[in-house]
Amino acid sequence: MVTQPSRIEHHPDIVALRARYEEASARPAAQATEGLSLLAGLYLAISPWVIGFNASSTLTVSNLVTGIALAVLAVGFGSAYERTYGMGWVATAIGVWTIISPWVVAGAPTTTKVVLSNIITGAVAVLLGLATTSMGRVRRV
Repeated sequence: MVTQPSRIEHHPDIVALRARYEEASARPAAQATEGLSLLAGLYLAISPWVIGFNASSTLTVSNLVTGIALAVLAVGFGSAYERTYGMGWVATAIGVWTIISPWVVAGAPTTTKVVLSNIITGAVAVLLGLATTSMGRVRRV
């Protein structure tokens, strides 16, 4: 009699973890967090043109790249939360970078509207990144 080796994907612990993450990603709060993260990333990517500092190529590129990265992360959170929830800290790091980038990036304009836009968008990204990271840990009582 030949027995088939058990597949790790069918292990009860793996199945339970997947169910937990699937449940976490189906919550309205998680969906709102994912959607807002996507919007924050898209805004960050287009902010140089919205605010009017696209002539500063260094900060423009920084915001464009980090905005696209945040938007891609948000799409990953929405489509495969069970595999991407551990990368929520990256969204937080992008938010921190967004906040400090007007002072760190060489040649960046430090006008009030540029700094304010980056601080607000960065703070939103930090909060959404922390919320995304904590979603997998929240348990129903």
